[in-house]
Parts: sequence; C-alpha cells; structure tokens
Amino acid sequence: MPTTVRARQGDTIDLICWLHYGKKHFRGSVERVLDANRDLADKPLVLEPGTLITLPDPPPETLPTGQIRLWD
Repeated sequence: MPTTVRARQGDTIDLICWLHYGKKHFRGSVERVLDANRDLADKPLVLEPGTLITLPDPPPETLPTGQIRLWD
C-alpha cells in the first residue's frame, strides 16, 4: 500500500526516498516516486515544507536466475 509523506524543510525527493526505502530499495525509487507524483518534476529541487508526496511500494525482490539465497 502506498504511503503519503509531507516534506519538511530542506527535503529533496532523493533524500525522502533514501529515508523511506533505505539502501536495499533505493535504486530506481526516485523514478518510481516521480511516476507516482507527476507534479513533482515541476517543483524546485528543495521541496517546500508541507508538499505531499506519495511513495509507492518497493518492487518485489527477485533473485537472478539460478541463484539461491543462503542467508537473509
């Protein structure tokens, strides 16, 4: 289920993505957030405090073909 967050002073889209998704799911997250929030592309790099941002769920984790995970 997507999450909605409100930008704070000094927030950028990539900072919000890093804080929400973490290192594990950061790759591609900025693009997914921009797809879910088409109006963000027209906003300044540093978002205005109070800007609402929808954060979609991270993509399901998949392993490359032929690999197994021994530890998590």
